[in-house]
Amino acid sequence: MVILILHGPNMNLIGLRSVKAGTQVTLDKINRAVRKQVRNEEITLKILQTHDEAKAITFLQRNRNSADGLIISPEAWHISAYTLADTLSLVEIPYITVSFARQEKNLFRGIHSVVNPDSIAGYVEALEKMKTYIKARNSKK
Repeated sequence: MVILILHGPNMNLIGLRSVKAGTQVTLDKINRAVRKQVRNEEITLKILQTHDEAKAITFLQRNRNSADGLIISPEAWHISAYTLADTLSLVEIPYITVSFARQEKNLFRGIHSVVNPDSIAGYVEALEKMKTYIKARNSKK
């Protein structure tokens, strides 16, 4: 099973946001938590953080035939990433969005959406939901 994780704009600076909230979360801590969650399972994670919508699209297109699912934190892309949203509909990779606050306008309509101010818990929840979804889909084949 291959699951892509795409961290969107400014996720590399999540530590600055988390300090204001009184926590000590970094992108590295998020990535370690999701890797730990799949340890001892036959799951490959491919993780990318980018501010560049074109790089995100290339990542999706290159992995479209091998990926079973995607976890994406679009954050700033929620309202303006039409090309990325179009790419997601074309490559047909089932995806779950992770957000730290509810988005009023949202271009992304995946199989599920996780909204959790605790970024690590949000990613872990999304990963568990994706694993459950993929296993259920594969058992129907």
